[in-house]
Amino acid sequence: MLDRDARERLRSLTKENAEFVGLHLIAAGEYLDVDPELSYQHAQSALRRGGRVDIVREAVGLAAYRTERYAEALRELRTVRRLNGSSEHLPIMADCERGLGRPDRAIALAASDEAATLKTPQAVELAIVVSGARADLGEFEAGLAALDAAPEPKRDKDLAMRVVQARIVLLERAGRDDEAAAIAAGYSPQDLGDLSGAFVEDVVVYEYEDEVSGDDAPDDAPDESEADAVQADAVQAGGVQEDSAQEAAVQEEAAQQSRDEHDEHDEHDEHDEEAEHAQGEAADE
Repeated sequence: MLDRDARERLRSLTKENAEFVGLHLIAAGEYLDVDPELSYQHAQSALRRGGRVDIVREAVGLAAYRTERYAEALRELRTVRRLNGSSEHLPIMADCERGLGRPDRAIALAASDEAATLKTPQAVELAIVVSGARADLGEFEAGLAALDAAPEPKRDKDLAMRVVQARIVLLERAGRDDEAAAIAAGYSPQDLGDLSGAFVEDVVVYEYEDEVSGDDAPDDAPDESEADAVQADAVQAGGVQEDSAQEAAVQEEAAQQSRDEHDEHDEHDEHDEEAEHAQGEAADE
């Protein structure tokens, strides 16, 4: 079963749809770390029947990010932000910009008003991304400054270790191997882990809720055997007929994004044509 918050957010769907979508969200969360591609497929199945729900778009965005579908992840997480107003995934959005070869946009996101509203864990994650983006641009001192300015994650040792890892990677990229080695000497290889420089946020989509009993148990909870049967059906239900209204909403949003992109290209083309025309007239004169 999904946790209570997730069930509440699925209430806009019919009971049948909510059950189908919920099971795929659970699977997407469980496979996110161990098999990101399978997680992505489950998220896509949930999208077909629950495209208007923020947690569904969130699952798609996170799974797309983990499978390096950066453009799709960025689009989905922007949609989540529009749906619920949350900026918690701003670090991932910034890293998607890096993945698309646009480190300057990642830095711009970190300078936005939204970034100032982030809680400490997300602010630290964003600083790690910015340090990498600065390094992408050859601005190594600015990257170190970004890490220095990050709030200290006092109660999160793993996150604090990732800051150390980011600093070592940045120094190595800057050719300052002696400084990197001096920092690394203070930690065990197990502490340092993977020093690839890749940003990885510890994200979980939705998991099974802890044991529910008494008044907390939902009235319509199926028994264990029924739940297992439903889950098995859902996992194999890639060809289940899609809900037309939900699908239409998803397609319309995608179409609108495509129209926006075309409009932007058209504006640039018109500007170029006007410039060429003006140059031609000047040459004739």
